Amino acid sequence: MATALDIGGLPAVWLRDNCPCPLCRDPRTGQKLFQITDLPLDPVAADVREHGSDVEIVWAPDGHRSVYARTWFEAPAEPDPRSEDAKSLWNAAQLPASRFEFDWNDYARDPVPALTAVQRFGLALLRGVPCVEEQVLAVAGTFGFVRETNYGRLFDVRVEERPNNLAFTSVRITPHTDNPYRDPVPTLQLLHCLHNEAAGGDSGFVDGFRAAALLRAEQPDAYRALVCTPVPFEFRDAHTRLRAHRPIIGADDAGRIREVRFNNRSMGTLRLPAGELAEFYAAYRAFAEILGRPELMLTRRLDPGDCVVFDNTRVLHARTAFDGAGRRHLQGCYADLDGLASTLAVLDRTVGDAS
Repeated sequence: MATALDIGGLPAVWLRDNCPCPLCRDPRTGQKLFQITDLPLDPVAADVREHGSDVEIVWAPDGHRSVYARTWFEAPAEPDPRSEDAKSLWNAAQLPASRFEFDWNDYARDPVPALTAVQRFGLALLRGVPCVEEQVLAVAGTFGFVRETNYGRLFDVRVEERPNNLAFTSVRITPHTDNPYRDPVPTLQLLHCLHNEAAGGDSGFVDGFRAAALLRAEQPDAYRALVCTPVPFEFRDAHTRLRAHRPIIGADDAGRIREVRFNNRSMGTLRLPAGELAEFYAAYRAFAEILGRPELMLTRRLDPGDCVVFDNTRVLHARTAFDGAGRRHLQGCYADLDGLASTLAVLDRTVGDAS
């Protein structure tokens, strides 16, 4: 028997906009069939009743009928999957190998644990990936789509005779995110080791969200300066000129960390009044010092067959200098988090349907 129900003061326009009926949403795609301007200006829930596990609302002035599952009202708001609230922040000691290292054959059978690690911790290291040219593109294809850039669909990280980027030399590279001069920036990076006989050249990874959270706790004024100051990042060579103005720390309106862009090699000349420049540079240095803390750096020597997948808007990567006479060759490519998230969601849905 239907009973009258109190909908708790929920805005009528919100309820009407979320009507799930086939007149409002296409049954195949779930997409809305109306614009907000098609709705009555001031819809009124003229009658609200409970039918078992469903809630029925009849609307005035047009008599439209909406039926919602009771569980729909009870669903909590989901955190932004890109913000710190949806992540597990870490330093090196808090991230044992078992949480982010995976065998390639195991990954091929079930990619969910490794892809979940990328979402949760910002990185996954796949071991035993076949050491063949362009295999990194195949790895990216298991969960998403390659983001082609001026470096091509893939790029070779090795010593070049005439490099257009310090990455293609043997010098030490400090913690950084790639391509901050792009908008949007590639949100995932993959690096696959083909050869590593050089002395040195160890790889390092830092959770930039953890570092930014430490800055916020220890020096809140510095944190605000890096959140509020757009920085010119730029790259140029004979064929390319790229430029983006974005803060070093990207945060949402509630102050939650959502993105880190940090690359001293690609930072252009910031022009502000003298006082603001002094404040920014003090904050910039403070953040760099936190990023350089040894306890934050996760160090690995990539062996042939290792392929690391990491969130380029969160995890900074680095390498030690190496002897250019020794052979060190990685192949890399860029991809994006939305493709990985989509793959995970489909896999989770498939598992749910099968259970």
